[in-house]
Amino acid sequence: MKIATSIAMAAAAVALTASSVVGQESTDPIKLTTHDWTGQLITTGIMGKVLENAGYNVEYVQADYIAQFAGLKTGDLHVAMEIWETTGREAMDDATQSGNVVNMGETGMQAIEEWWYPAYMEERCPGLPDWQALNDCAAEFATPETAPLGRYLGGPVTWGGFDDERVEALGMDFEVVHAGTDAALFAELESAYQRQAPIVLWLYSPHWAPAKFEGSFVKFPPYTPECYSDPSVGMNPNAAYDCGKPTGPIWKVAWAGVEDKWPGAARMIRGFNISNEDMGALVAQVDLEGMSVDDAVAGWLAANESNWSTWDD
Repeated sequence: MKIATSIAMAAAAVALTASSVVGQESTDPIKLTTHDWTGQLITTGIMGKVLENAGYNVEYVQADYIAQFAGLKTGDLHVAMEIWETTGREAMDDATQSGNVVNMGETGMQAIEEWWYPAYMEERCPGLPDWQALNDCAAEFATPETAPLGRYLGGPVTWGGFDDERVEALGMDFEVVHAGTDAALFAELESAYQRQAPIVLWLYSPHWAPAKFEGSFVKFPPYTPECYSDPSVGMNPNAAYDCGKPTGPIWKVAWAGVEDKWPGAARMIRGFNISNEDMGALVAQVDLEGMSVDDAVAGWLAANESNWSTWDD
């Protein structure tokens, strides 16, 4: 009953924005991309619901995180709500430089994506969080499948991140094993943490995991753009990616034609804003409490009208 009430309240509240849209610029669907992690589904769901209740026709299209830029350039896809500075900046810059994709500004969230280990591993591997100490302790992280190399559990291959290149460039005694899904990644962390088993894996924020589990991000040589683009920069003069990952904003991007075809929607997309804290709590509601994405979105809309009602200003 509480969830149903929340959904009804959110729908009624968001509907008020319809009066702020002058006419309906186009009845064609605005195609929002969806990916394979909970936070992005929530971000996109919030944006989609605001647009729908303002009178726009919205379509959700599942797409690969990096490969989606091909569709955004041609206008077959229209809006991507989460491009992380940590993993998507190169693809985003390439797309915007083409003139066919527009950066629609920050989402309000600040991204961290890096190798992470539980605090209990510091007793077994003195010197952490320094990456060289981690490498010295590679055998502690080995599995029967990777021994004598340590295992690093990376995100799904489609997320990018250059972990395979980083291991090679830094000469690390680790093998990168990619989790098949976001859910599988965090299920393995949960299992290892409960057993106090060795694990080092891809972790990101905003997310519930850094708050729930005690641990630290590995400290690699500091990121610079040149480290990624120029092999001569960094510890290994013959390889790029011999440094950590960048940090920074999570961006919104759109096909360049959105602002002409749906100018009111473009204003709302540019205005979209949500905090790391809110997003972490929403992801926890879905991943840990079993709430549906739709219900989490509805609850946030009902509680945050003062935020989203200003997005078309």
